[in-house]
Amino acid sequence: MSQSDFRIVTTRTPIRITFTGGGTDFPQFFKKNGLGAVVSATINKYIYITVARNFYSNEYRISYSKTENAIRNIDDIQHPTVREALRLLDIRGGIQIISITEIPSKGTGLGSSSSFLVGLLLALHTWLGEYVTPKQLAEEAYKIEREILKEPGGMQDQYMAAFGGINLLKFTPEDVEVNKLPINQTARKELESNLIMFYTGRERNSSSIHNKQINEVDNHFEKYGKMVKIALETAKSITELNFIELGRLLKENWELKKTLSDGISDSEIDRMYEIGLKAGALGGKLMGAGGGGFMLFLIPKDKRQKIIEALSDYRVEPFAFELFGARVIYTEDY
Repeated sequence: MSQSDFRIVTTRTPIRITFTGGGTDFPQFFKKNGLGAVVSATINKYIYITVARNFYSNEYRISYSKTENAIRNIDDIQHPTVREALRLLDIRGGIQIISITEIPSKGTGLGSSSSFLVGLLLALHTWLGEYVTPKQLAEEAYKIEREILKEPGGMQDQYMAAFGGINLLKFTPEDVEVNKLPINQTARKELESNLIMFYTGRERNSSSIHNKQINEVDNHFEKYGKMVKIALETAKSITELNFIELGRLLKENWELKKTLSDGISDSEIDRMYEIGLKAGALGGKLMGAGGGGFMLFLIPKDKRQKIIEALSDYRVEPFAFELFGARVIYTEDY
């Protein structure tokens, strides 16, 4: 273990919303197809991680929704991503880790579990006095989640958390390409004013849904191919602020996604979606794997109040775009 350079380090990492293309970032698809494409944006809902020296140099202390205290053997750490991040960076005790989340870190469809891990890795590297690039953070987070822990899913969440912004992500067998969409502040504010997000009131286990999707990728290969094209067209429609076209693409993407696996939608989610459309929404989709979490609608901004009233059974979650990925926001040296 390297001697820490700082007494304390705090990072702030955004979560993300996905417009179109989710699922085409599964390696099981894009390594055969040659290309996956997702349009996503980070928003101003964050996960904060603080890393500090522990008084006892041979112990770990980890505080999240519960506290793991006075852990001496890394294998006894119950939080899987914390355990594997500490192992990857060869940190052998003498550390305490505290997390604060503005959005639950599991089951919401906003990539929060990957944001947690990317923020943790940045905090640990910084605490050790190591410089780390967004690409390295994304690669390390992907390695831990998908290769070491074998958690099912794609690649977009780790890259969005690390890079931030409004991006077209392209996935090839050789690399991941992060393309920031060329829209200025005025255009971003206009896009924000035409979006609204509701909480469905339930969380879900994304792993089971992702497992089903991944196992059935070959059966829906043509649909995933269509979703790649939709994502490429989505990037163009956002850049041009063509909301009619963007609404059409969101609807087409959601209708395709619902057919990819059981559990992505159900009668209650379908009802919520139809209420939004009838109240004037141009399009929309459920975030993440499906089954619960948050639903995003593209709306004419003059219909916002009408849509809120129509969906009054559901909680509105206001947001703005966040242009930066994981960042160190506080350090204190010895």
